[in-house]
Amino acid sequence: MKPKIEIKAVDYSDPADQAALLSLLDMYACDPMGGGQALTPAVKRQLCEKLAKFPGAVSFLALVDDQAVGLLNAFLGFSTFKAKPLMNVHDIAVLAQWRGQGIGQALLQAIEAHAQSLGCCKLTLEVLSGNAPAQRTYRAFGFENYVLDPEAGVAGLMQKWLVST
Repeated sequence: MKPKIEIKAVDYSDPADQAALLSLLDMYACDPMGGGQALTPAVKRQLCEKLAKFPGAVSFLALVDDQAVGLLNAFLGFSTFKAKPLMNVHDIAVLAQWRGQGIGQALLQAIEAHAQSLGCCKLTLEVLSGNAPAQRTYRAFGFENYVLDPEAGVAGLMQKWLVST
């Protein structure tokens, strides 16, 4: 039987929401699919305050019996090809014992509804090529690889770290 899942928007100033967000995000960061390294103490101290000030940041918690079992962090972006906002899912994390029970789908439904309320034209996200369970979750929700022209190939995510000054 599927659990009764409650989805709530994170209040970045609420200590309970802060603790749940940081715990779930740290769990994800420690997982090999999240990089395999815990969040630093500095990040843990600053993250919620900085998210609260960051325009377009939104986070949702998935709760089962008042226990936070999943997290989604997303950021508002912009599609120049559509001249409309878009929503990028930056982090999605579900406690291992709750995976496969609809938590990820419920979080994705929440961000989709939020994005639609803002007039967004699409949702975007990145997923590691070796993360087959996450890819199945996203495909089941309707995500596809980003392709403009099949002959040009599938888009890939690239990064370059910048040195802080």
